[in-house]
Amino acid sequence: MERLDPRARSDLYGLRINRAPYPWRVRSVPYVSIMLGSLLPVLLIADLMPLVPPLGFIMLLGWRMVRPGLLPLWAGAPLGAFDDLVSGQPFGSAILLWSLAMIGLEIIETRFPWRGFWQDWFTASVLALLYWFAALLVSGAKASPEMMLVAVPQALLSLLLYPITARMVASLDRFRLARARKID
Repeated sequence: MERLDPRARSDLYGLRINRAPYPWRVRSVPYVSIMLGSLLPVLLIADLMPLVPPLGFIMLLGWRMVRPGLLPLWAGAPLGAFDDLVSGQPFGSAILLWSLAMIGLEIIETRFPWRGFWQDWFTASVLALLYWFAALLVSGAKASPEMMLVAVPQALLSLLLYPITARMVASLDRFRLARARKID
């Protein structure tokens, strides 16, 4: 069996030891990804009815459920303000709804700390549907049966997007915590 030269061994492991992630990346990736999620439905323009679900809110749910202690409780207010400014909803609606969702998730986290994927998906689906319905009512639109029927694809897409969002958040979290530079 061949022995490694001590210098070669240090080069081999030197790429992984004593490394830390960039502080700006650790702090900014969750917020930037949620803000990009709020911007994406604006870029995908529909003719008569919005078909894209509230991706910013779903990203917020994904970050909060995949990494429970990462976002502070008050993060729903500024991120909701950004979503209000971008989406065209009445200002304050997403601030209120995102803050209430963060408080609700905090209550669920303290009550059920042993959550699993299925419970997270159920919770995210219920919150996404409640947010979708509350945003529909707050927007000033008349909630007629025809309007609800036309908006069902957006609600169903909101339900089905959580697993994809959770995977995307997990990969963004790996990027966020990737070791980048050597600590001196």
